[in-house]
Amino acid sequence: MPKFKTISPVDGSVYVEREVASEAAIEAALERAARARAGWRALPLEERQALVQRAVDYLVQRADQLAEELTWQMGRPIAHTPFEITRGFKERADYMIGIAPKALADLVPEPLEGFTRFIRREPLGTVLVLAPWNYPWLTSVNSVVPALVAGNTVILKMSTQTPLVAERYQEAFDAAGLPEGVFQYLHTGHKAVARMIADERIDFVAFTGSVPGGRAVVKAASDRFIGTGLELGGKDPAYVMEDADLDFTVENTVDGAFFNAGQSCCAIERIYVHEKVYDEFVERYVELVKQYKLGDPTDPETTLGPLVRTSAADWVREQIAEATSKGARALIDPALFPAAKEGTPYLAPQVLVNVNHQMSVMTEETFGPVVGIMKVSGDEEALELMNDSKYGLTASLWTRDLERAERLGARIETGTVFMNRADYLDPALAWTGVKDTGRGITLSELGYHQLTRVKSYHLRHR
Repeated sequence: MPKFKTISPVDGSVYVEREVASEAAIEAALERAARARAGWRALPLEERQALVQRAVDYLVQRADQLAEELTWQMGRPIAHTPFEITRGFKERADYMIGIAPKALADLVPEPLEGFTRFIRREPLGTVLVLAPWNYPWLTSVNSVVPALVAGNTVILKMSTQTPLVAERYQEAFDAAGLPEGVFQYLHTGHKAVARMIADERIDFVAFTGSVPGGRAVVKAASDRFIGTGLELGGKDPAYVMEDADLDFTVENTVDGAFFNAGQSCCAIERIYVHEKVYDEFVERYVELVKQYKLGDPTDPETTLGPLVRTSAADWVREQIAEATSKGARALIDPALFPAAKEGTPYLAPQVLVNVNHQMSVMTEETFGPVVGIMKVSGDEEALELMNDSKYGLTASLWTRDLERAERLGARIETGTVFMNRADYLDPALAWTGVKDTGRGITLSELGYHQLTRVKSYHLRHR
């Protein structure tokens, strides 16, 4: 059988090597998932909740091991990787498991004499989850956990950059006692995924990834009447108003742009700053970015690791070069970060000013440690620039004025509007986007809606 190799960005070594699933293995997985449906959905909800919770707890208890594996697979500093499991993963999983009784409860209309009427949510069948490498636990948990709790069976296809995540899920669900076929993973490629999506035993596809990847999912599903949840990234803006608390705002907008080396769909990638505080903001911002330590992510002192691969770093280098060729000014001297080297995934962070929307760094998703900062005269100019994007995932507003933030938020074309925070998913709120960011919802009670179908019961008494 053909194999794939996971090349670690830490040192270029082969960290994982696995066989690609054969056609026979894929067929067997689809058949097991289909056979397991009836028994799994028939279990009382509280039993499904308990089984999935045991698996979640199993993973959280092994966070140190999972974190080390994750650092080697995708390069995030070991100082940060444990928190993906112990904080974000746990928070989302616990919340979605906890709200299931309310989210899946019958909807009962006003009483009508002589009738019993209600709407019940039922599982779709088998959910195919396609998850990326940048936050593999966080992106996958959004669908894996509620899909299972709702009574679906799940097949997980994880990025080949982070294949051990899928295997650890399987270990956890096996240890928790899930019946055979309820959760499975497959290591496979794009063509096989397209064939799976076209198979009648797949009832929903939850995809997180690129816009071209999302289009491929839609195309593969185009001859079928199934749902597709698509979370396709962003070019998320921040607007720093003249009344912002600059100490707090600088610290959090730097973190929002450079955490995970900027490899986040909701990272801050462009910042618009009111002219009254622009100079001070930029000066403070640059000084804080200079404090990052770029280097070996297995070193606990490292705060900025490599990008996932050299080609990703080269894309960011190209954006910086294009911007500076058009008049942008780079404020960070790469010599301050000696670990940064051409031809490697190690890249110095960069802050660009004198930027505009004729530069790709302000319009195309970067997914790297660079941010462009523009001066604006006020709210109207900021809104125009924030909405000047083909993406629409999140936007953050930095101000002390709640009413002003709500007023501006109503005019911002994104799925989430933050005030005084960024790059965070509250599991009680719907995670969604507009424009090329995709469609569908994960998390919150509404996250259960796309993983279930409704059936109406109209029962006449005699």
